[in-house]
Amino acid sequence: MKYTLAVFRARTQTIMFANLMKSYNVPIVIINTPRSINVSCGISVKFASINKSIANNIIARRRFDSFAGFYDI
Repeated sequence: MKYTLAVFRARTQTIMFANLMKSYNVPIVIINTPRSINVSCGISVKFASINKSIANNIIARRRFDSFAGFYDI
């Protein structure tokens, strides 16, 4: 299974995004951001890549100003 990481520069927005994903019944895990991605607050939201369209919609609607991008793993 392919996974995607949603990376943010602010912890509060990472947690807010995770809660919104959960509200759409998307299984998520909050993980430590890999060191190779050095633009984050230290934690990221991991979810199955098949749910990326839901994640894109959340990002577009909520205007997360600390959003650093999606990374496929």
